[in-house]
Amino acid sequence: METTADKSEDPSLLDLVSIRASLAEHYDLAPSVELAEQMRDIYDRMDRVVPEPDWAIYAPYVAAINKLKKEKNAVILAHNYMTPEIYHGVADFVGDSLQLAIKATEVEEDVIVQCGVHFMAETSKILNPSKTVLIPDMEAGCSLAESITAEGVEEMRAKYPGAPVVSYVNTTAEVKAASDICCTSSNALQIVNAMESDTVIMTPDQYLAQNVANESHKKVVFWEGSCIVHELYTAADLRAYREMHPDTKIIAHPECTPDVVAESDFTGSTSGIIDWVHSHKPKEAMLVTECSMASNIADELPEVEFAKPCNMCPYMKKITLEKILWSLHTMTEEVEVDADVAVKAKQAVEAMIDLSKKLGI
Repeated sequence: METTADKSEDPSLLDLVSIRASLAEHYDLAPSVELAEQMRDIYDRMDRVVPEPDWAIYAPYVAAINKLKKEKNAVILAHNYMTPEIYHGVADFVGDSLQLAIKATEVEEDVIVQCGVHFMAETSKILNPSKTVLIPDMEAGCSLAESITAEGVEEMRAKYPGAPVVSYVNTTAEVKAASDICCTSSNALQIVNAMESDTVIMTPDQYLAQNVANESHKKVVFWEGSCIVHELYTAADLRAYREMHPDTKIIAHPECTPDVVAESDFTGSTSGIIDWVHSHKPKEAMLVTECSMASNIADELPEVEFAKPCNMCPYMKKITLEKILWSLHTMTEEVEVDADVAVKAKQAVEAMIDLSKKLGI
């Protein structure tokens, strides 16, 4: 049994207690039914998935963050995997990795708060070296990004001399700097096909690479990394679910295994999934990706019933309203990238953005 003494020895718990005490000195964060009602226009975007008692808890944080953004001249970029109270409550721009990378080149504010994982904040810093980039929790990492290093890229180059390296944007700045061009799940096939070499190296997601290879005329060789969220889905699970719910449309992310993709009715990036559900409006849909995807679009599509099975990303869920408020209030958790690394990484990211625009993606 855990005791009080056990808790007192946990530095993360002590930090959270300290953070809450400090915030309470500056903001009234007590649950408020009255404030929740005043902010009903925001709540209406998520009332299908967020109970009213929870909104009464979130509303004071949302109000404080939105006020503080104006005072700090800050903008919040949020990935599609953020929880609804962040996605609808405080985000200024939402999207997949490509959309957020493009938006990072366009923001005018002095401060960018990246609500996603660490490599996304690095990308924003790479594209905006003079701006302050904050991530509300430095521990919001990524199993996929951590699966490869710059040395791993060099290993692949040595194994396949002359082949260009296309690295998923879900990588560290050092890996981007060691690559020729980046890609996202929404443009990976087009980026690979645009390479001049017959052989293309893809890092680090082996399943995205295999799914691209199944559609490309190129020989695609890959690093054996994977995402802990998407690799958990199996084709057998999807077949079993389809047997019980034959009318359900199954929509998968290309970080899933090829056999899962083969079982799906549609495969696409997070933005592609959102667009497909909006345009097709199936009676029931199962999004084979991170849990918050369905929650964030549920209120926009009342005619669609979203199936419950999903996998949660523990890294994305480290970002909370409380941590966003703390980061903005204190201007801490700032992301820095070595200048030399940033220059090379920026070339790979900008090459992706430029080629995507050229190809009309």
